[in-house]
Amino acid sequence: MNVEWPILAVSLAAAVALVELARRLLARAGRKWSLARHLVEHCTWPGFTVAILSVVAVEVPFGAWADRIVGLLMIAAVTWLVTQAAYAVTDVILDRLTLIEGDRNRRARRIMTQIGLLRRVATAVIVVVALGVILFSFPEVRALGAGLLASAGIAGAVVGIAAQSTLGNMLAGLQLAFSDALRLDDVVVVNKEWGRIEELTLTYVVLRLWDERRLVLPVSYFTTNPFENWTRRGSQVLAVVLLKVDWQVPVERVREELYSFIQTNPLWDQKDWTLQVTDVLDNGLVELRALMSAADSASAWDLKCDVREHLVKYLRENHPDALPRYRVETP
Repeated sequence: MNVEWPILAVSLAAAVALVELARRLLARAGRKWSLARHLVEHCTWPGFTVAILSVVAVEVPFGAWADRIVGLLMIAAVTWLVTQAAYAVTDVILDRLTLIEGDRNRRARRIMTQIGLLRRVATAVIVVVALGVILFSFPEVRALGAGLLASAGIAGAVVGIAAQSTLGNMLAGLQLAFSDALRLDDVVVVNKEWGRIEELTLTYVVLRLWDERRLVLPVSYFTTNPFENWTRRGSQVLAVVLLKVDWQVPVERVREELYSFIQTNPLWDQKDWTLQVTDVLDNGLVELRALMSAADSASAWDLKCDVREHLVKYLRENHPDALPRYRVETP
Protein backbone atom coordinates (compact mmCIF):
# COMPACT_ATOMS: atom_id res chain seq x y z
CA MET A 1 0.00 0.00 0.00
CA ASN A 2 1.75 3.13 -1.24
CA VAL A 3 0.33 6.15 0.49
CA GLU A 4 1.41 9.70 -0.27
CA TRP A 5 1.22 10.87 3.34
CA PRO A 6 1.78 14.58 2.66
CA ILE A 7 -0.97 14.58 0.02
CA LEU A 8 -3.26 12.63 2.36
CA ALA A 9 -2.59 15.05 5.23
CA VAL A 10 -3.24 18.09 3.02
CA SER A 11 -6.41 16.53 1.62
CA LEU A 12 -7.73 15.70 5.08
CA ALA A 13 -6.93 19.17 6.35
CA ALA A 14 -8.61 20.74 3.33
CA ALA A 15 -11.74 18.59 3.75
CA VAL A 16 -12.01 19.35 7.48
CA ALA A 17 -11.36 23.05 6.85
CA LEU A 18 -14.06 23.12 4.17
CA VAL A 19 -16.63 21.56 6.51
CA GLU A 20 -15.56 23.90 9.34
CA LEU A 21 -15.93 26.90 7.04
CA ALA A 22 -19.42 25.76 6.06
CA ARG A 23 -20.26 25.26 9.75
CA ARG A 24 -19.10 28.77 10.67
CA LEU A 25 -21.01 30.35 7.80
CA LEU A 26 -24.18 28.47 8.75
CA ALA A 27 -23.70 29.34 12.42
CA ARG A 28 -23.48 33.04 11.50
CA ALA A 29 -26.50 32.76 9.23
CA GLY A 30 -28.33 30.87 12.00
CA ARG A 31 -28.78 34.09 13.95
CA LYS A 32 -31.48 35.05 11.45
CA TRP A 33 -32.15 31.80 9.59
CA SER A 34 -33.42 28.99 11.80
CA LEU A 35 -32.71 26.26 9.21
CA ALA A 36 -29.00 27.12 9.25
CA ARG A 37 -28.94 26.88 13.04
CA HIS A 38 -30.59 23.45 13.01
CA LEU A 39 -28.25 22.24 10.26
CA VAL A 40 -25.29 23.16 12.45
CA GLU A 41 -26.83 21.37 15.45
CA HIS A 42 -27.62 18.17 13.56
CA CYS A 43 -25.13 17.89 10.70
CA THR A 44 -21.74 19.01 12.05
CA TRP A 45 -20.36 15.63 13.08
CA PRO A 46 -21.94 13.70 10.19
CA GLY A 47 -20.44 16.27 7.83
CA PHE A 48 -16.94 15.84 9.26
CA THR A 49 -17.31 12.06 9.08
CA VAL A 50 -18.42 12.08 5.43
CA ALA A 51 -15.60 14.47 4.46
CA ILE A 52 -12.89 12.39 6.15
CA LEU A 53 -14.15 9.09 4.74
CA SER A 54 -14.41 10.62 1.25
CA VAL A 55 -10.72 11.65 1.36
CA VAL A 56 -9.66 8.27 2.72
CA ALA A 57 -11.62 6.42 0.05
CA VAL A 58 -10.04 8.48 -2.75
CA GLU A 59 -6.46 8.93 -1.53
CA VAL A 60 -5.65 5.65 0.25
CA PRO A 61 -5.22 2.54 -1.98
CA PHE A 62 -6.44 -0.17 0.37
CA GLY A 63 -6.87 -3.79 -0.54
CA ALA A 64 -10.17 -5.18 -1.80
CA TRP A 65 -11.67 -5.98 1.61
CA ALA A 66 -10.42 -2.76 3.20
CA ASP A 67 -11.87 -0.74 0.33
CA ARG A 68 -15.17 -2.50 0.85
CA ILE A 69 -15.15 -1.68 4.57
CA VAL A 70 -14.44 1.98 3.82
CA GLY A 71 -17.28 1.94 1.30
CA LEU A 72 -19.66 0.50 3.89
CA LEU A 73 -18.62 3.14 6.41
CA MET A 74 -19.20 5.77 3.73
CA ILE A 75 -22.75 4.51 3.12
CA ALA A 76 -23.43 4.57 6.87
CA ALA A 77 -22.03 8.11 7.19
CA VAL A 78 -24.10 9.41 4.27
CA THR A 79 -27.19 7.79 5.80
CA TRP A 80 -26.42 9.50 9.09
CA LEU A 81 -26.00 12.84 7.34
CA VAL A 82 -29.24 12.51 5.34
CA THR A 83 -31.33 11.57 8.39
CA GLN A 84 -29.88 14.41 10.45
CA ALA A 85 -30.52 16.87 7.63
CA ALA A 86 -34.14 15.66 7.47
CA TYR A 87 -34.47 16.21 11.23
CA ALA A 88 -33.02 19.73 10.85
CA VAL A 89 -35.58 20.64 8.19
CA THR A 90 -38.51 19.31 10.23
CA ASP A 91 -37.23 21.02 13.40
CA VAL A 92 -37.71 24.37 11.65
CA ILE A 93 -41.40 23.58 11.16
CA LEU A 94 -41.79 22.24 14.71
CA ASP A 95 -40.21 25.39 16.18
CA ARG A 96 -42.76 27.56 14.42
CA LEU A 97 -45.65 25.35 15.50
CA THR A 98 -44.67 25.43 19.18
CA LEU A 99 -45.04 29.23 19.17
CA ILE A 100 -48.69 29.06 18.12
CA GLU A 101 -51.17 29.62 20.94
CA GLY A 102 -54.87 30.20 21.32
CA ASP A 103 -57.46 28.65 19.01
CA ARG A 104 -54.85 27.64 16.41
CA ASN A 105 -52.90 25.59 18.94
CA ARG A 106 -55.06 22.49 18.42
CA ARG A 107 -54.30 22.40 14.69
CA ALA A 108 -50.61 23.08 15.37
CA ARG A 109 -50.41 20.13 17.78
CA ARG A 110 -52.04 17.89 15.19
CA ILE A 111 -49.43 18.86 12.58
CA MET A 112 -46.61 18.38 15.13
CA THR A 113 -47.87 14.87 15.84
CA GLN A 114 -48.04 14.00 12.16
CA ILE A 115 -44.58 15.42 11.41
CA GLY A 116 -43.08 13.50 14.32
CA LEU A 117 -44.49 10.21 13.08
CA LEU A 118 -43.63 10.89 9.44
CA ARG A 119 -39.99 11.63 10.15
CA ARG A 120 -39.73 8.43 12.19
CA VAL A 121 -41.14 6.54 9.21
CA ALA A 122 -38.79 8.37 6.84
CA THR A 123 -35.80 7.57 9.07
CA ALA A 124 -36.77 3.90 9.17
CA VAL A 125 -37.11 3.82 5.36
CA ILE A 126 -33.73 5.52 4.86
CA VAL A 127 -32.02 3.09 7.24
CA VAL A 128 -33.64 0.07 5.56
CA VAL A 129 -32.55 1.32 2.11
CA ALA A 130 -29.01 1.90 3.41
CA LEU A 131 -28.89 -1.62 4.86
CA GLY A 132 -30.07 -2.97 1.51
CA VAL A 133 -27.34 -1.08 -0.32
CA ILE A 134 -24.76 -2.38 2.16
CA LEU A 135 -25.90 -5.98 1.78
CA PHE A 136 -26.10 -5.91 -2.01
CA SER A 137 -22.63 -4.41 -2.25
CA PHE A 138 -21.40 -7.96 -1.60
CA PRO A 139 -21.49 -10.15 -4.72
CA GLU A 140 -22.21 -13.20 -2.57
CA VAL A 141 -25.34 -11.57 -1.15
CA ARG A 142 -26.51 -10.48 -4.60
CA ALA A 143 -26.21 -14.07 -5.83
CA LEU A 144 -28.02 -15.36 -2.77
CA GLY A 145 -30.76 -12.76 -3.21
CA ALA A 146 -31.36 -13.82 -6.78
CA GLY A 147 -31.79 -17.41 -5.62
CA LEU A 148 -34.20 -16.44 -2.84
CA LEU A 149 -36.57 -14.40 -5.01
CA ALA A 150 -38.69 -17.48 -5.67
CA SER A 151 -39.33 -17.95 -1.93
CA ALA A 152 -39.82 -14.26 -1.15
CA GLY A 153 -43.59 -14.66 -0.90
CA ILE A 154 -43.34 -17.40 1.71
CA ALA A 155 -40.72 -15.47 3.66
CA GLY A 156 -42.85 -12.34 3.53
CA ALA A 157 -45.85 -14.24 4.87
CA VAL A 158 -43.81 -15.70 7.72
CA VAL A 159 -42.37 -12.29 8.64
CA GLY A 160 -45.82 -10.72 8.39
CA ILE A 161 -47.30 -13.25 10.80
CA ALA A 162 -44.39 -12.91 13.22
CA ALA A 163 -44.53 -9.10 13.17
CA GLN A 164 -48.31 -8.81 13.12
CA SER A 165 -48.49 -7.02 16.47
CA THR A 166 -45.71 -4.56 15.59
CA LEU A 167 -47.15 -3.80 12.15
CA GLY A 168 -50.59 -3.38 13.69
CA ASN A 169 -49.22 -0.83 16.16
CA MET A 170 -47.43 1.07 13.40
CA LEU A 171 -50.59 1.29 11.31
CA ALA A 172 -52.56 2.29 14.42
CA GLY A 173 -50.06 5.08 15.10
CA LEU A 174 -50.47 6.48 11.60
CA GLN A 175 -54.25 6.14 11.89
CA LEU A 176 -54.33 8.10 15.15
CA ALA A 177 -52.09 10.87 13.82
CA PHE A 178 -53.90 11.42 10.53
CA SER A 179 -57.44 10.91 11.83
CA ASP A 180 -56.81 13.70 14.40
CA ALA A 181 -58.06 11.43 17.19
CA LEU A 182 -54.95 12.01 19.31
CA ARG A 183 -52.30 14.72 19.36
CA LEU A 184 -49.28 15.66 21.43
CA ASP A 185 -50.26 17.50 24.64
CA ASP A 186 -53.89 16.35 24.41
CA VAL A 187 -55.62 15.87 27.76
CA VAL A 188 -57.08 12.36 27.93
CA VAL A 189 -58.63 10.03 30.49
CA VAL A 190 -57.65 6.36 30.13
CA ASN A 191 -58.88 3.75 32.63
CA LYS A 192 -59.88 6.61 34.97
CA GLU A 193 -56.34 8.03 34.79
CA TRP A 194 -56.10 11.72 33.80
CA GLY A 195 -53.03 12.96 31.95
CA ARG A 196 -51.47 14.55 28.88
CA ILE A 197 -50.00 12.90 25.80
CA GLU A 198 -46.27 13.37 26.26
CA GLU A 199 -44.97 11.14 23.46
CA LEU A 200 -46.67 9.52 20.49
CA THR A 201 -44.63 7.07 18.42
CA LEU A 202 -45.44 4.42 15.85
CA THR A 203 -45.63 1.70 18.50
CA TYR A 204 -46.49 3.23 21.89
CA VAL A 205 -48.00 6.28 23.59
CA VAL A 206 -46.62 7.86 26.78
CA LEU A 207 -49.24 9.49 28.99
CA ARG A 208 -47.93 11.89 31.67
CA LEU A 209 -50.36 11.57 34.56
CA TRP A 210 -51.35 14.39 36.91
CA ASP A 211 -49.04 13.08 39.65
CA GLU A 212 -46.01 12.91 37.27
CA ARG A 213 -46.25 9.15 36.72
CA ARG A 214 -45.92 7.86 33.16
CA LEU A 215 -48.45 5.44 31.69
CA VAL A 216 -47.09 3.66 28.59
CA LEU A 217 -49.67 2.03 26.32
CA PRO A 218 -49.43 0.40 22.89
CA VAL A 219 -50.82 2.57 20.12
CA SER A 220 -53.33 -0.12 19.21
CA TYR A 221 -54.99 0.39 22.61
CA PHE A 222 -56.38 3.74 21.46
CA THR A 223 -57.89 2.25 18.32
CA THR A 224 -59.57 -0.68 20.08
CA ASN A 225 -60.67 0.84 23.43
CA PRO A 226 -62.74 3.91 24.32
CA PHE A 227 -60.98 6.87 25.93
CA GLU A 228 -61.84 10.48 26.75
CA ASN A 229 -60.12 13.30 24.86
CA TRP A 230 -60.84 16.60 26.59
CA THR A 231 -59.05 18.72 23.98
CA ARG A 232 -60.30 17.12 20.76
CA ARG A 233 -62.13 20.25 19.56
CA GLY A 234 -60.92 22.78 22.09
CA SER A 235 -59.36 23.07 25.50
CA GLN A 236 -62.31 24.73 27.28
CA VAL A 237 -64.03 22.47 29.84
CA LEU A 238 -66.68 22.87 32.54
CA ALA A 239 -65.87 22.54 36.22
CA VAL A 240 -68.65 20.76 38.12
CA VAL A 241 -69.26 21.02 41.87
CA LEU A 242 -72.01 18.95 43.51
CA LEU A 243 -73.32 19.80 46.99
CA LYS A 244 -75.75 17.68 49.02
CA VAL A 245 -77.59 20.07 51.36
CA ASP A 246 -80.72 20.36 53.44
CA TRP A 247 -84.07 21.61 52.15
CA GLN A 248 -83.49 24.81 54.15
CA VAL A 249 -80.74 25.94 51.75
CA PRO A 250 -81.35 29.45 50.33
CA VAL A 251 -80.64 28.67 46.68
CA GLU A 252 -80.79 32.29 45.46
CA ARG A 253 -78.26 33.46 48.04
CA VAL A 254 -75.92 30.56 47.24
CA ARG A 255 -76.23 31.42 43.54
CA GLU A 256 -75.36 35.05 44.23
CA GLU A 257 -72.42 34.03 46.41
CA LEU A 258 -71.11 31.70 43.70
CA TYR A 259 -71.21 34.45 41.07
CA SER A 260 -69.57 36.93 43.43
CA PHE A 261 -66.75 34.48 44.16
CA ILE A 262 -65.94 33.36 40.62
CA GLN A 263 -65.82 36.97 39.42
CA THR A 264 -62.75 37.44 41.62
CA ASN A 265 -61.19 34.10 40.71
CA PRO A 266 -58.69 34.32 37.80
CA LEU A 267 -59.32 30.67 36.87
CA TRP A 268 -62.83 31.44 35.59
CA ASP A 269 -62.73 32.43 31.92
CA GLN A 270 -65.70 34.83 32.26
CA LYS A 271 -67.91 32.80 29.90
CA ASP A 272 -70.34 30.29 31.44
CA TRP A 273 -71.63 29.61 34.92
CA THR A 274 -74.79 28.43 36.63
CA LEU A 275 -76.10 26.95 39.86
CA GLN A 276 -79.13 24.67 39.74
CA VAL A 277 -81.07 22.27 41.93
CA THR A 278 -80.50 19.10 39.95
CA ASP A 279 -82.03 16.42 42.18
CA VAL A 280 -83.99 15.56 45.30
CA LEU A 281 -82.30 12.53 46.78
CA ASP A 282 -83.94 9.53 48.46
CA ASN A 283 -82.10 10.25 51.72
CA GLY A 284 -83.93 13.55 52.12
CA LEU A 285 -81.23 15.89 50.82
CA VAL A 286 -81.19 18.31 47.89
CA GLU A 287 -78.44 18.27 45.28
CA LEU A 288 -77.02 21.57 44.03
CA ARG A 289 -74.84 21.61 40.91
CA ALA A 290 -72.52 24.53 40.20
CA LEU A 291 -71.03 24.79 36.69
CA MET A 292 -68.16 27.12 35.78
CA SER A 293 -66.19 27.24 32.54
CA ALA A 294 -62.39 27.30 32.48
CA ALA A 295 -59.76 27.66 29.78
CA ASP A 296 -58.36 24.15 30.22
CA SER A 297 -58.71 21.04 32.34
CA ALA A 298 -55.99 21.99 34.83
CA SER A 299 -57.65 25.35 35.50
CA ALA A 300 -61.05 23.63 35.75
CA TRP A 301 -59.77 21.27 38.44
CA ASP A 302 -58.33 24.09 40.55
CA LEU A 303 -61.42 26.24 40.05
CA LYS A 304 -63.65 23.35 41.12
CA CYS A 305 -61.68 22.88 44.33
CA ASP A 306 -61.73 26.62 45.08
CA VAL A 307 -65.49 26.88 44.56
CA ARG A 308 -66.24 23.77 46.65
CA GLU A 309 -64.10 25.05 49.51
CA HIS A 310 -65.68 28.51 49.39
CA LEU A 311 -69.28 27.29 49.27
CA VAL A 312 -68.72 24.85 52.13
CA LYS A 313 -67.29 27.67 54.23
CA TYR A 314 -70.11 30.03 53.20
CA LEU A 315 -72.86 27.57 54.14
CA ARG A 316 -71.21 26.64 57.43
CA GLU A 317 -70.76 30.24 58.55
CA ASN A 318 -73.89 31.88 57.12
CA HIS A 319 -76.52 29.16 56.71
CA PRO A 320 -75.88 26.32 59.18
CA ASP A 321 -79.51 25.20 58.76
CA ALA A 322 -78.61 24.25 55.14
CA LEU A 323 -75.98 21.72 56.19
CA PRO A 324 -77.01 18.12 55.45
CA ARG A 325 -79.24 16.51 58.05
CA TYR A 326 -81.07 13.20 58.06
CA ARG A 327 -84.55 13.30 59.54
CA VAL A 328 -86.17 10.33 61.24
CA GLU A 329 -89.82 10.38 62.28
CA THR A 330 -90.78 8.01 65.12
CA PRO A 331 -94.33 7.23 66.29
